Amino acid sequence: MNQSRNILITGGAGFIGSNFVHHWCKTYHSDRVVVLDALTYAGNRQNLATLEGKANLRFVHGNICDRDLIDRLLQEEQIDTIAHFAAESHVDRSILGPGAFIETNVVGTFTLLESFRQRWENQDKPLDYRFLHVSTDEVYGSLAPKDPAFSETTPYAPNSPYSASKAGSDHLARAYYHTYNLPTIITNCSNNYGPYHFPEKLIPLMCINILLGKPLPVYGDGQNIRDWLYVEDHCRALDVVINRGTPGETYNIGGNNEVKNIELVQQICDLMDELASELPVIPARQLISFVKDRPGHDRRYAINATKIKTELGWTPQVTVQEGLRQTVIWYLNNRSWWQPLLSPEYQSYYQQVYS
Repeated sequence: MNQSRNILITGGAGFIGSNFVHHWCKTYHSDRVVVLDALTYAGNRQNLATLEGKANLRFVHGNICDRDLIDRLLQEEQIDTIAHFAAESHVDRSILGPGAFIETNVVGTFTLLESFRQRWENQDKPLDYRFLHVSTDEVYGSLAPKDPAFSETTPYAPNSPYSASKAGSDHLARAYYHTYNLPTIITNCSNNYGPYHFPEKLIPLMCINILLGKPLPVYGDGQNIRDWLYVEDHCRALDVVINRGTPGETYNIGGNNEVKNIELVQQICDLMDELASELPVIPARQLISFVKDRPGHDRRYAINATKIKTELGWTPQVTVQEGLRQTVIWYLNNRSWWQPLLSPEYQSYYQQVYS
C-alpha cells in the first residue's frame, strides 16, 4: 500500500504500544496517528514525550470500552487501520483481580470490533482497511521440554485469567473475519522486552532492584523457559503484517531466544556489574532470591515463527544478548522515567506478590 493511513493505536502509551507509535511515526511521516490510552497504572504519557507536538499525532485519553468515544474517533479521524494493543497484560495481576482483564481484553476488543465493522460497512467495505489484533503466545498454554514450539495451528489452552481473556479476544477477532469478512489479522508474540517496560515485569524489575540493592525474586526453581523478543523487532513484524499480511490469518512472532528465567536473571546481573557504577551489592548475583511459585505457572513457551518468515519475509534481528545489553543501558540512562513509577500502589502490589 502506497497511500497514507489514518491509524488508531490503542494502548499506545503502554510498553509495546508506545514503542510501536515511535516506530510508525519514524517510518511513515505522512500517516495520521491517533493514540488512545486509558492511562491506567501501566500507561504512561511520558513514553510519548519526544513525539508530543507532532502535527500528525493526536493523543486521546479514553477507554476502549467507551463505544461512543470509539465511534466518534473513527469518524472524526477517518480511521482506516486499527493496531489494537490495549490490554491488561500481567499474569500476577490477573490472579489477584481477574475482572479487569475480562472487561478490557474481551469487552474492549468487542467494542472496537463492532465500531470498526460499522465504519467499514458504511464505507462500502474498503479492501485496504485493517484491524490488527496484537495477542500473546500464552493463549496456547504450556509446553513440556521436548514439545515442538507453538505454531498458528496449536490448540488454545490458556492457563491464567490473563491468557484466557486474550484467547477470548482472539476468538472474537477471528469470528469477525469469518462472519462479517471484516479484515482482521491476529498476531501472537512471545515475551517482549526493551525500553518503556513497566517495572513490575521481569527484566525491568531485575534491573531496578539491582540498582536499589533489593532482592531479585525468582519464582519456583527458576527453570521456567520463555522465548524473548526485542520490542523493536516486534514492531517491525507488526508493520509487515499490517502492510503485507492476509486478512483472516494469524501470524506467530517470536525471537528465537529460549532462555530459562534463572539464566536470564544471571545475565542481567552480569551486565549490571559490567555497565553500572557504584552498585549497592556486587556481584549482583548475590541478590537472587527464590520465592514461592506463581499459581499455575506455565513451564515453557516457544514460538515457531516459520509462517511470518516464509510468507512475509520477517525475521528477528536482535539476539537476546544484544537486546539485554541495550535494555540494561536504557534503564541505567533513564532513572527519571522509572523512579516515579515506584509509587505506593506499586509498592503495595509488590509486597502482595513477593512477600
